[in-house]
Amino acid sequence: DELTDAVVDLAGPWAGERVMPAFQDLWPRWRQAVDTAAHRGVLCFGQNRGRRVTYTNPGRWLPGFRPAPERGAVAELLRRYLHAYGPATPRQFAQWIGAPGWAAEQFRRYRQELTEVDFEGSPAWVAAGDAEVSEDEAPAGGLRLLPYFDAFVVGSQPRDRLFPGAAAARALVPSGQAGNFPVLLVDGEVAGVWHQRRSGRRVDITVEPLVLLAARRRRALDVQADRIGEILEAMPRLVVGTVTVGAHA
Repeated sequence: DELTDAVVDLAGPWAGERVMPAFQDLWPRWRQAVDTAAHRGVLCFGQNRGRRVTYTNPGRWLPGFRPAPERGAVAELLRRYLHAYGPATPRQFAQWIGAPGWAAEQFRRYRQELTEVDFEGSPAWVAAGDAEVSEDEAPAGGLRLLPYFDAFVVGSQPRDRLFPGAAAARALVPSGQAGNFPVLLVDGEVAGVWHQRRSGRRVDITVEPLVLLAARRRRALDVQADRIGEILEAMPRLVVGTVTVGAHA
């Protein structure tokens, strides 16, 4: 709010007009420039004030900070993306970063940083050195309750592998965007949605599974609920049933 007032003082009332749809509300016009300022190295998150976020200049956190040169920065970005989410394609990288034409060009420009692999019959790429898989490396396992816009959910592709069957209809919005629902993850796949509601010292956690939870998985769900309660410093109460609220509620 303080930054809005400051921007309006500098740029005029038009910058504060609430015209930008976001989270079932309208944000001031100037917020459309936040990502550009961050990409240019002049803005980052500061310390939270309770539930409110703040922004600052990176130079205040890191004296002498300078944005990295373009070539090194883009190569490092591509390596880190593929290390986290690969194997991936240029189209998937473009969806993640929101720049289709530019993203495809980076795969060609930094080809020496990448290794092409066969991903279930289709070509995809990983960061150089990430193609080998240890023989004793176990498949993804376990059960997790992931929050809104968790990086694993938002960044992982292809969507039909992460959101199989009914999970796509239940946990994705019509545009295919992920993250608008907190999800139940079972063995690396979305297997339901969940919602929490805080009331005083108690937090009610409703989990709507799309698969049968055997006794072992039910015990793992109890552990996840207890963890949420510990993080929120509240007494958790877990209910397995239908989540009745909509996206990002």
